[in-house]
Formats: sequence, C-alpha cells, structure tokens
Amino acid sequence: MKAMLCRRYGPPDSLQLEDVPSLQPGPQQVVIGVAAAGVNFPDTLIIQGKYQYKPEMPFSPGGEVAGTILRVGSEVTGLQPGDRVLAPLGWGGYAEEALAEAWRVLPIPGEMDFDTASAFALTYGTSHHALKDRARLRPGETLLVLGAAGGVGLAAIEIGKAMGARVIAAASSDEKLALCAEHGADALIHYGRDDLRARIKEIVGDRGVDVVYDPVGGKLSEPALRSIAWNGRFLVVGFAAGDIPSIALNLPLLKGCAILGVFWGAFARKQPEDNAANMRELFQWFREGRVRPYICARFPLEQAAQAMELVAGRGARGKVVITVGS
Repeated sequence: MKAMLCRRYGPPDSLQLEDVPSLQPGPQQVVIGVAAAGVNFPDTLIIQGKYQYKPEMPFSPGGEVAGTILRVGSEVTGLQPGDRVLAPLGWGGYAEEALAEAWRVLPIPGEMDFDTASAFALTYGTSHHALKDRARLRPGETLLVLGAAGGVGLAAIEIGKAMGARVIAAASSDEKLALCAEHGADALIHYGRDDLRARIKEIVGDRGVDVVYDPVGGKLSEPALRSIAWNGRFLVVGFAAGDIPSIALNLPLLKGCAILGVFWGAFARKQPEDNAANMRELFQWFREGRVRPYICARFPLEQAAQAMELVAGRGARGKVVITVGS
C-alpha cells in the first residue's frame, strides 16, 4: 500500500510517498481501508517535531480518517470487516491503510459520506466537548468564536446555535465572515479591520460575552478575555497564530471568570463512554441538518503536502480533505 511518510522533521514538502507493507492489527486494533483523511493544524506541527506527541520515524501524519474496516484483531468485538467507520488516530492517516485502536473507531451514519466523516471527528468532537463539558454553555448565553472560519470555529458556531446560544463570529476577512454567517453566526467581527473590544461592546454592551472559544491564541486572547462577562468561561483550544499568550492572572480575578483548557484527545481516551455519547448526539444533529462540515478543498494523497500548506498558511476555510480510496 502507499503511504505519505515523514522520515525527518521538516515542512510538508519533505514528505515522501512510498510503497510500504500492508498493516496487520494487534489484538485490540482494526485496519481501516482509508477513503478520506481530514487535514488538521496538528498534522503540520507533528511533522516538524512541534507537537506534544513525537511518533517514532518513519511515520505518516494524519490524525483522522474515514473508510471501511479491512481486518480486525482477535479481541475486537462489535466491529467487523466491511463496516463504514471514522477514527481519530493522532497520526497514520495519510495512507491507503490506517491502524486504529478499536475503542477509537465509530460507525458512521448511512447518510454521511466518507469525505464528510473524515472532516467530522476532530473538529466537532473538540468543539462539542469544549462547549458542553468544559464551558457548560447554556441557552441564551453569548458565545464569541475566534478564528471562526476554520474547522473547529465553524463547528463551534453550529454547535453553539444547536445549544441555544447567541454566537458572535470573529475572523480575518469578509469572505470568511460570510461563511460564518451562512453557518449561523448572529453577529460578525472583522478583526483585521475592527477593534475587537470595541466591536464586542457594540454588540453586547458592557456586560461582555459569556463564553470565549479561542483556537487562535496570539494577540487576540487578552482583548477577548478582557471582554468576558462576570462568571464567564474562556476556552483555551489551540494556538493557530503560533504564539502562546501570557495572561496576567489578575484578569480572571477581576472578571470572576474561569480559564479552561480543552484537550479533546485526552478526554476521548480517559472518558471514552462520555465521548461516545457526545458523538452520538453530534451524529443525531447531523441527521437533523443542524451540523454539517464545510469542506473547502480536496487533494489526492500524492498532493498531501499542498493540502497541509493550505492549512498551515491559514488559507483554509472549514476543512481540507485528502481523498485516498473509493
């Protein structure tokens, strides 16, 4: 089978497409024939040695896949060859076959195609966990989403609306904001043109926003925190801007707010039953048309480097998908 391999740390164009042996599952693993692989920002970090996990080389990047089970391990129950599934992996997805621990694998609804499924787990799983389990977002509250036109951002908009919140989307261009509005945002902030704090005050007044969803970091985090309401919740989701901000701890004291870390991968591993329940709710919302991934671009496996460069350069809107098999 073919796989896109990282043999040394470097940029996307250092990856090599190679023929490698087919995979064999361990006792509690399955092998998935990959139809599509979602491209996520951590994929661009892991090949540079900048992510919290450092797989043994050579390895294939790619943190989520969708496809058909080919082989199952001797101790696997509830899954069998031929099942249509998705799986968050961590790495290993940019290949014709992927190895997954059985507990990670979820059957996908019949209404969901493989491209959509490959763009679903990480973004919607992260945003759902953030807003439901960490922020405990309530109907009628106000949610501010930074980096709102990215994969997790659009997911947060849709999930926030499904949970009954008023959603403010902040992004860097009119084109991105138009996409946010299409996905349900009630108010928009162009942070390349608007003063973030002044625009938030214009929308919600002096009260501030109840929840801030921040996958961006950098210079936006502090002004967003300063605009939070009393008893607000600030969600630390990621650092797509590249800079991890330093926050003065007097701000949460004065605001009476909480700063909450969001690590969906650890949540899914430590609380698999809770994660499975969350995914069932998301699949139901998908069937109802309340959530639906937006895929802005598709690339074949041999063009995985171009797909990663689009995401790394923050040029993607929604999700980018690598199409592999049928």
